[in-house]
Amino acid sequence: MQRVEYFIVIFFLKLSKFIPSPFVFSMFNFFGITFFWILKKRRILTISNLTKAYPQKNKREIFALAKACFKSVALTVAEIILIINDKKNIDDFLINKDEVLKIIANITKGNKKGIIFITAHFGNWEILSHFMAMNGYPVIAIGREGDNILIEKNLTKPFREKYGNQNTYKNEAMRKMVKTLRNGGNVGLLIDQKAGSTNSALTNFFGIECRTTTSVANMKLKYDPLVIPLFAKREKNGKYKIIFYGAADYKTEEKQSEEEKIKAMTQYYNDILERAVREAPEQWFWMHNRWKI
Repeated sequence: MQRVEYFIVIFFLKLSKFIPSPFVFSMFNFFGITFFWILKKRRILTISNLTKAYPQKNKREIFALAKACFKSVALTVAEIILIINDKKNIDDFLINKDEVLKIIANITKGNKKGIIFITAHFGNWEILSHFMAMNGYPVIAIGREGDNILIEKNLTKPFREKYGNQNTYKNEAMRKMVKTLRNGGNVGLLIDQKAGSTNSALTNFFGIECRTTTSVANMKLKYDPLVIPLFAKREKNGKYKIIFYGAADYKTEEKQSEEEKIKAMTQYYNDILERAVREAPEQWFWMHNRWKI
């Protein structure tokens, strides 16, 4: 089965190399709508999550938003394929890159304690990580190893490391993150998915209780790196605006115990993620069971 999946992906990669980019986008828009109807469990979960997060919206609005989420993910995949095939450059997608780079350069000037960039499965997070690597901020990116080993080894990992980032899996993540920060390097984390019962804190996301990884808060307390949240928000013209609210330098001096500090800081990061998602809810990965505890 893994070989079949792999060759299907290879087929679409090669096909998209020879057909016009607008057709690739149209094709994947169709796929997004198709999978919305085919993947019943994911459709139901998406609608359920959106209903919890936006109780003020009616069923028709929720349904339309759920469908838009599937189309957004499909569009993200189309963009990734075009980048893999060198039919699109990272710079083609970004509209405020110079402004953001200037701000980050000012914030990080003289920093020797490393940087933790945090983001979410929002817009196109892959474009964002490549953009940072191309402009002097390569990261150790922490992620889950894909279920299909052939796709992971031959496509996903090489793509994620194309511009200088290093892809690292969760089983060795903490050791490598600590080493990187101690050497003044950069770490990239997506912290919007549900965490297990260990190394996590009970927090709120859209007013609903969930578990969130405490990795960022722990490293901030121990090593004091800069924590910079960044998000790539897709605009109506297909370009991306980098959302940046400033460095997340909250250290919870008002809290007494380390446990209280870590929980408060983790909630603070969650609040930043929620703020970004609320700007364009159709661009977040609502198909994930975020509130499963």
